[in-house]
This record gives sequence, structure tokens and C-alpha cells, in this order.
Amino acid sequence: MTTSIQEYSYERKAAVTAGITLIIMALAAFFSYSFIHGKLVVPGDARSTFNHITASYGLFKAEILGWIIILISDVVVSWALYVFLKPVHKYLSLLGACLRLAYSSILGVAILILLIVMLLSGHSSDYQPLLPIEQAQALMMLCLELFERIWSVGLIVFGAHLLIVGYVALQANRIPKAISILVLLAAVGYIIIHLCKTFLSQYDGLITVLQVVFTIPMVAGELGLGIWMLLQGGKQSPRA
Repeated sequence: MTTSIQEYSYERKAAVTAGITLIIMALAAFFSYSFIHGKLVVPGDARSTFNHITASYGLFKAEILGWIIILISDVVVSWALYVFLKPVHKYLSLLGACLRLAYSSILGVAILILLIVMLLSGHSSDYQPLLPIEQAQALMMLCLELFERIWSVGLIVFGAHLLIVGYVALQANRIPKAISILVLLAAVGYIIIHLCKTFLSQYDGLITVLQVVFTIPMVAGELGLGIWMLLQGGKQSPRA
């Protein structure tokens, strides 16, 4: 009986940790990518992008800080989801955690590319003035595109992680089926969209349509799971 209570308490703590961290991650992603990155980076325009970043150096550093918060949050969530879902399926939960950690590693590489962009801004480098301005602009744009490509590959792995999480969640009676299905749809969306971005990048129209179709489940899936885990996760019987 004592062991069962301890397991319940541990699961509840893992659920709360996952819920809080997933919400923090969603806010950090909106801040870093949707707000700052989308504001500073002008696709296909190296000069404007360079000028935006050099003029908003502090804002760009805040974006990088946001990505670091996302990276740390991903590591925490991988552990918390494993603990929470382990009673349902131990080995699939472990595989899901490993895939999220693999995604985190890829994201870490992408963040390093952003550090190169920060150096090229000229605010923290003794070497940028040695480069002709056109070369510095082109190199910065190349690094930003490399960041997008590396992160996109990582999101394919992230989609595989969500596919496992959604499947295991679907087997657990305690997790609402609607949330599990949204997570599965989000997984399919991440995988299809970023496979297309990686291997079929010339089909911009198709990618745009896919993004529109999967926007709601991709946003609501993991965020909905996080909110549910924060409010209800672990309150039921551990094996329910």
C-alpha cells in the first residue's frame, strides 16, 4: 500500500513537471520563433535580415536564450513523460524519451549555428569587420537557413516521439482520448511537413497547405496534453 502511494505521488510530480514545462516551452517557442525569428529574418533577403539582426542584437540574443530554455525543457519533459507513461508501456515510453532526447541533441546543434549568426552581427566579434559586408550578409543568411534545415530534420524525430507518446496515451484509460488523438495528429503533421521541407522543399504550395491543415492539432496536441497533465495527470490510479 505504501509503495502504491509513493508511486502515485511520484507520478503526480512527474505529471505536474511535464505540464508546467510543456507550457513554458510553448511560450518560449512562440517568443523565440514566431515573434523574434519571424520578425528579424526576411526569407530570401540577406541584406534586410542582416540589418534587422545587427540593429536588434539584444532581441536576437533573447531569441537564443529562448531556444536554450526550449532545449532544457525538452530534456525535462522527456524524463517526466517517461515516468508518467511507464506504467502503461515501459519500453515504448523509454523509446519515446530517447527520441525526444535525440531531437534535443539536434536542436542543440541548430542553436550553435545561431551563435555563429550572433558573432557575424559584428557586436561580439573582432573578425566580422574583416569580411566584406556582402560576404557577411550572405554567410549570416546561409547560417540561418542551415539552422532551419537542421531544426526541420530534428522535428521529424520529434514527430516520431509524439507518435509513440500518442499511441501509449491512447492505451491509458486515464488520459482523454481526444488529447491522445490530437497528439497523434500532431505527430503525423510534424513528420509529413518536415519530410516535405527536407526532401521536397521546392513544393512550397504543398507545404503551406499541410501547415494550415495540421496547425490546430500541432498546437493543441502537446499543449493540451501539458495542460491536462498539470491539472489532472496522476490524480487517478497509477494503472488506470
